[in-house]
Amino acid sequence: MSIIRAIFGVLFSLTFFNSVSPTQAQSPPTTDILVYGGTPAGVMTAYAAARQGLNVVLLEPGNHLGGMVTGGLSATDLGNPDVIGGYARQYFRRVSTRYGRRSLDRTSNWLSEPHIAEQTFGAMLGEAMVKVVFGTRLREQNGVTVENHNIVAVTDEDGREWRAKIFVDCSYDGDLLAQSGVTYTWGRESAQTYGESLAGVRAITPLHQFAWPMLAYRGEHELYPEISAEPLQPPGSGDRNVQAFNYRLILTDDPANRLPFPEPEGYDPSRFALLSRYLQEFQSHMGRAPNFKDFLYPVRIPNHKADFNNNGPISSDYIGHSRDYPEASYANKLRIRDEHLRYIQGLLYFLSHDPVVPATLKEQVSAWGLPKDEFADTDHWPREIYVREGRRMVGAYVVRQADLQTALLKPDSIGMGSYNSDSHNVQRVVLPDGTVRNEGDMQVPVQPYQIPYRSITPRREEMQNLLVPVCLSASHVAYSSLRMEPQFMIVGQAAGVAAALAARGNIPVQDIPVARLQSLLQKSGAVLDLPEDGVYGIAATPPG
Repeated sequence: MSIIRAIFGVLFSLTFFNSVSPTQAQSPPTTDILVYGGTPAGVMTAYAAARQGLNVVLLEPGNHLGGMVTGGLSATDLGNPDVIGGYARQYFRRVSTRYGRRSLDRTSNWLSEPHIAEQTFGAMLGEAMVKVVFGTRLREQNGVTVENHNIVAVTDEDGREWRAKIFVDCSYDGDLLAQSGVTYTWGRESAQTYGESLAGVRAITPLHQFAWPMLAYRGEHELYPEISAEPLQPPGSGDRNVQAFNYRLILTDDPANRLPFPEPEGYDPSRFALLSRYLQEFQSHMGRAPNFKDFLYPVRIPNHKADFNNNGPISSDYIGHSRDYPEASYANKLRIRDEHLRYIQGLLYFLSHDPVVPATLKEQVSAWGLPKDEFADTDHWPREIYVREGRRMVGAYVVRQADLQTALLKPDSIGMGSYNSDSHNVQRVVLPDGTVRNEGDMQVPVQPYQIPYRSITPRREEMQNLLVPVCLSASHVAYSSLRMEPQFMIVGQAAGVAAALAARGNIPVQDIPVARLQSLLQKSGAVLDLPEDGVYGIAATPPG
């Protein structure tokens, strides 16, 4: 019966989604709950609310469901898988069964191909009868109408107005959050802001770092490309830098499914002059020839594919080029995405073709290529830029370093996190001695901790019918752990149930009965509590 239901869900969802396009909606829709963003958090929010019997509309600015999980991030960071419960775990079970796996007893069983993940998300929404509208982006200016601390409606770029009782911003960019007038921030707090020892500029960043002193200059005064001329600020200083973005690459080594890396339009190998220098010095300093894993970290997923992530001092992270993204206009965000895509395309072409690259490394890189059966509408390149960190709400409670390390318990727990405090580098700078350094990396283990409901609610005096599961209320340090997709799914489910309680009771989201929310979550298998001894082991997972 479950197989039949899953098949029906896929067929229904695909048919239903295709039947609702932006041009076909004629009158201003009204619904109980409006979810903005078809990310994994958005899917879980909509699914959970609909399962509570509410009418739900999900608006997705693009044309696909699943955000990063279907857009390149197949090897999502799990932390301790025992804390992943509820609908999130149900999702992972469903994708696992697509490959004939009976359990989630090993990390590899949690991994799937992008198209399988998207089909699974679609099936869940189809079963829950969620109305999904693709190609519907919030109007860039005056897109949110607010009255008496409540959002009345949002307006899309086609001028259509969408009304609801409760709104949930599940986007990575937080555009609905920003336009609502709720307080938010971005960048890195100083160490003094919340008393966080890991905050601000990092004094020591040994990982994803140059393993030997490398000069930042070619000649006397000319910096190599991709090195900032801005001086490094004192340790603990706050700034507006955010984690480096990248495209999580899905590549295949199956010759029958593999497309070679094309030469990008406008390709200029000189932009990789620092990488060229690094390659030329590698053998003498490391005592061996470089290999592909020195530049990209692969995690195998089914059917001869792998998810490749950043690894080493020069890799897929486009360090220093995400700083302007959080507050950028739609046009500038598109430009930043395009720049990141051209960078990774150029990097792969350089590693597979440039004369300075050792022959063995070229062969290793060229053994991989773009998969013919993924991302057909984006020339087989992943369609999602990895926005590791953008806007963050300053809400009813700000999760901070202590909440991940010492103050682990929360009375309003809606789920748990367990992955490291994991920030990628934010800038590449020149030191006073003339050498180059990457700065900002942070990889600090944590114990499983409870995530408070207050972290997804705005301050009562600012907004009373908005929930924010992705750009939630946390410091840079805390967000570096909370930002993992399983946690977004967990928090998304809680947001969906909370939205249903608020809509049904016609009450502010701050006033819902938290005990009732927790009871409903636990009935679906959500994990809200620490074990009696207060200690979990941390499972090893790939870097995020």
